[in-house]
This record gives sequence, C-alpha cells and structure tokens, in this order.
Amino acid sequence: GAVVRTAVEILNKARDAGLLGGKDPVGIAAAAVYLACEKLGEERSQKEIANVAGVTEVTVRNRVRELMQVLSMEVEE
Repeated sequence: GAVVRTAVEILNKARDAGLLGGKDPVGIAAAAVYLACEKLGEERSQKEIANVAGVTEVTVRNRVRELMQVLSMEVEE
C-alpha cells in the first residue's frame, strides 16, 4: 500500500516535470517502485524489480537516475 502510493506520487511528479514523454512506461514505473522502496526502507534490488516488471536492470537504473535528477531525490543505488 505505502509503496504503491509513494510510487504514484513519484510518477505524478515526473509527469508534471515532463519526464514521461518518449520513455517506456514500464521502465519508468519500475524505477518509481524502486525509489519508493528505497524511500520507505523496503529491501528490494533493482534486479528484483526489473525481473518482476519484465525490463532490464539497466533500464531501471537509467530511469532511476533520470527520476532522481528531475525530482532532486537522493537515493543510494
């Protein structure tokens, strides 16, 4: 519940910043879930989230970087 709400908030901020255009929605969603997990202290790896989402770990990592830049978030990778 909390992870989903936080991920949706991250996606809304990314949409407002214009980051979502031209990007694979699944990759952006996976990155938002990863960042939400990190923010809430949930132990989930980028690899685990990538496997569940059906994208590559590199895609998650790249989208995380983009989201962090736009949202000015500091999350350890």
